[in-house]
Amino acid sequence: MSVLKSRPVLRWLVPVTAVATVIGGGAALGTFAAQAEPSLPPRTAAQLLVDLQTSQLEGLSGTVVQRADLGLPPLAGLVGGGGLTGLLTGTHTLRVWHSGPDRQRVALVDTLGEHDIVRNGRDVWAWNSRSNTATHRTLPAGTAGAPTPELPVTPGEAADRALAAIGPSTEVSVGRSATVAGRDAYELVLAPRDAASLVHQVRIAIDARQHVPLRFEVFADGSDKPAFEMAFTQVSYARPDADQFTFNPPPGVKVTEETTGRRPADAPGKRRGDGERPDVRTVGESWATVVVARLDGAGAPADRPTAPGRAGNGPAGDPAALLGALPKVSGDWGSGRLLTGKLFSVLLTDDGRLIAGAVTPERLYEVAKG
Repeated sequence: MSVLKSRPVLRWLVPVTAVATVIGGGAALGTFAAQAEPSLPPRTAAQLLVDLQTSQLEGLSGTVVQRADLGLPPLAGLVGGGGLTGLLTGTHTLRVWHSGPDRQRVALVDTLGEHDIVRNGRDVWAWNSRSNTATHRTLPAGTAGAPTPELPVTPGEAADRALAAIGPSTEVSVGRSATVAGRDAYELVLAPRDAASLVHQVRIAIDARQHVPLRFEVFADGSDKPAFEMAFTQVSYARPDADQFTFNPPPGVKVTEETTGRRPADAPGKRRGDGERPDVRTVGESWATVVVARLDGAGAPADRPTAPGRAGNGPAGDPAALLGALPKVSGDWGSGRLLTGKLFSVLLTDDGRLIAGAVTPERLYEVAKG
């Protein structure tokens, strides 16, 4: 099967990356160790793309390390466990197993406990050892995979998304050969041509024999260190045993049964009658895509202190006060608050719009005028 059409890298694991951050960051392994470049036969960028498209992968298991350093501003309430920074910084480690399109598993383990997500056929389990709780749902017959997760969990999943941006807006080249998880690998380099993009390069290390992405790195403009990276530190292409995908709830575990289907018509975030979220659109394309959302109620918060004696007093316990700590910006487009990192910019306007993308603030201001 084509790795670009049926990626066997646990697409159905929507909460995995979020879980990794919530449980405390996993094992910090430091920077991925640099090794001598292997001597490999030359291959062009076009040949590497064909390798990815024709790759056959029936089984895989290994350890993936993911690290993010997005350069968030040091705002009160954005630091420490449970804050926004916990989702966007730090180092996280997980074990993954894959055996065909309907058997996958991911496990995150740290000193606080273990979180597992297991798919075996139509059964999907999520287990939290610390709370001794589990959720179970049954997928519809014929389901080959759940919806694509909002955040990638392996280098292959991340590579899929970057490869989708290939077109006139992308310069594609071959980088240096590398050794990743003990495997010789070629490096495919993607570089946005749009000057408004905050991404300088995306580098994908591809197994020289199996043609599977082993490492994925994103470099921001002006930086020689990746702002985001994930890589296998150990990988095997042997098909895992079937027992690896059997989940037996531990004694005393509280199991919640979930139903699979559409959300109710009156659920938050859906327009009544058509199943779509209201007032969300995109502007531009490829690397310079900007998302524009109309928020309910007011936009950027006014300057105001948190009410005395209120629970969660201060920015850490008051989202409005937290947003109010962001720097003010204004122009012929209006006014609002701006949050920036190495790879993203978010503009929250006073008239109730949220405008965001992996682009410069100037691009957001252009969109805000529209």
